Amino acid sequence: MSEERPAAPPRRWTEHTVLPGEAGSTVQQILTGTMGISRRMIQRLTRGRGILVNRKPGFLARKVRAGDVVAARLAEHEDFGVEPVEMELRVVHEDRDVLVLDKPASVLVHPTSPEHTRTLAHGIAHHFQRQGLAVRVRPVHRIDRDTSGLLMVAKSGFANQHLDRQLRERTLRREYLAIVRGALPDDEGTVDAPIGKHRDNPSLRSVRPGGDEARTRFRVRERLPGATLVELELDTGRTHQIRVHMAHLGHPVLGDRAYGGGAPALIRRQALHAWRLSFQHPATGERLAFEAPLPPDMENLLARLRGEPPSS
Repeated sequence: MSEERPAAPPRRWTEHTVLPGEAGSTVQQILTGTMGISRRMIQRLTRGRGILVNRKPGFLARKVRAGDVVAARLAEHEDFGVEPVEMELRVVHEDRDVLVLDKPASVLVHPTSPEHTRTLAHGIAHHFQRQGLAVRVRPVHRIDRDTSGLLMVAKSGFANQHLDRQLRERTLRREYLAIVRGALPDDEGTVDAPIGKHRDNPSLRSVRPGGDEARTRFRVRERLPGATLVELELDTGRTHQIRVHMAHLGHPVLGDRAYGGGAPALIRRQALHAWRLSFQHPATGERLAFEAPLPPDMENLLARLRGEPPSS
């Protein structure tokens, strides 16, 4: 028998007290400007009576005065989008708006076909269900199945559209660690090369003219015999971007069989880890940063390259 779906959570609101300099603005201008709510979301809130001014229904064209309180309802009763499945999650941070996880390698973030029934999204849905939340699972960004590390999930449509804007404006920072084949000639630099679908295999990507803009910044952290430990930061978020750019430089990520870095005797997946994530909290505006240590398989790979005994 399936678990009974929890009741809808209490409705949550975000509020803004109009400042003297904002007096004379319309309610819509406060919502889209100061509060950063998209016009699409405002349309949904309007239909659902989700906008208040001084605790009374507010009209978008109404002009506000200093001290008025404009409120918008954040949470609605939603379908998870996938069936909840119990699984262990490595929770790095969680509050009412944001969930940050440390994803293990070999786990898909979201199902891409019907047979994918135990993805991270399924586990997140179960996690929300246990909390009595009925909200859609909204990963703000994605990382590949065989990449480990930090992943952020928005717990409301409001949080998602704020974080998605940071992603597009490149104020949401995603930093990775990779162990690549060979010695990079430069200690730091930027790979600025467009990425598009591979001509022969549409599931892969390649650097090609006419592809989407793609930039990856890198800095050498440690030089090793036959390999380099590199810090990387994404300025854009193309599919397989780091893997494609490193292969384009002639230094594919070790273990990456798809892009020329296969080394099954050393590591069974690409040696790529999302180690640091920083962003502005969608509700408080506070700048937050989180880190995830290297997983054991990458630590053991580094130890072997250094000539040290592997960790237990």
